[in-house]
Amino acid sequence: MNTILKQRFSVSFEYPVCFSEDIFNPENKLFASLFEKGRKCKTFFIIDSGVAQNHKSLSDKIQHYSEANSDSFFLCADPLIVPGGEACKNDASFYQKVVEATHIHGIDRHSYIVAIGGGAVLDMVGFAAAISHRGIRLIRVPTTVLSQNDSGVGVKNSVNSFGKKNYLGTFTTPVAVINDFNFLETLDDRDWRGGISEAIKVALIKDISFFEWLEQHAAQLASRSLEPMKEQIMRCAQMHMDHIAGKDPFEMGSSRPLDFGHWAAHKLEHLSSYRVRHGEAVAIGIALDSTYSYLKGWIAKEDLNRVIVLLQNLGFSLYEPELSGENLIKGLREFQEHLGGQLTIMLLERLGKGVEVHEMDHAMIEEAVKMLKDWNQEAISKS
Repeated sequence: MNTILKQRFSVSFEYPVCFSEDIFNPENKLFASLFEKGRKCKTFFIIDSGVAQNHKSLSDKIQHYSEANSDSFFLCADPLIVPGGEACKNDASFYQKVVEATHIHGIDRHSYIVAIGGGAVLDMVGFAAAISHRGIRLIRVPTTVLSQNDSGVGVKNSVNSFGKKNYLGTFTTPVAVINDFNFLETLDDRDWRGGISEAIKVALIKDISFFEWLEQHAAQLASRSLEPMKEQIMRCAQMHMDHIAGKDPFEMGSSRPLDFGHWAAHKLEHLSSYRVRHGEAVAIGIALDSTYSYLKGWIAKEDLNRVIVLLQNLGFSLYEPELSGENLIKGLREFQEHLGGQLTIMLLERLGKGVEVHEMDHAMIEEAVKMLKDWNQEAISKS
């Protein structure tokens, strides 16, 4: 005899994504307002080493801010400084240090971990927080364009393993995300530019008016004008949040529209030993999938040219030598494995509207790569 008891329940998630400046100025109460009311919350900070280097007084400012807001939270230890970029996700010792800190300092499920840094640090710290006590409250403070407009506002946490990007991870919502635009001013040109690729991605598959806005403001964005960058970040973040709030926030299916341009990007990052940063790899992935869409006859040559020109006007490369056909085909298989089911790739039906396909022609991929190589070489020869 078989007895089956069915369990069913739903959980509602809500968290604020905030935009501000100088968040650790004692006169700015936004950060302090994020903690649970009516108690002094134990708090532990992890800071990206690049942020710590460029903002040498940050730890002191956090200390002074906590003293000025001691009715809201207190620091249980000095901040932990960890390497930024993929280094912190490739080496398991870093997330283990965060887990160890939760043990040493008695950080429990009612305590808070605050991660300050780029997307890789947020990913790693989020993973460590999610597996400690089955989930410690996390506040994210993204400090790069990419993390403020995309990865930092979502629900994913991960580290790399077995030579594969984001192999270990969780879907866990943060308590809050707080974007401080002041951190953007110290970014190098590569990180300033890199995050814009995620805005191009979401505009191409969802909103032609946003793509046109990016075309109109490309020169200002490339020259590091802060006001259009703020608008780009807020618009891009809102579009990512709207998608996450849709029917599949924890990606139970194989459809992942926001991974447009990413199947090749993830492989390129790994093959280049992360010399090519995520935003740069996504830009190349967008160029590749847009070119493939053109070769399929779905978008016109003039539309493809608009995509390529925008990427070039922002200063992106269109090609890297690791983009061999064999490497990319392996990346395609790994992406299908990562999806956990049917291969689903987002391409372009037209600018502003994506379309999903479940197979890709390997010869056409190689032809698209050759076109990117030629365009990139032509751009180099003109510079």
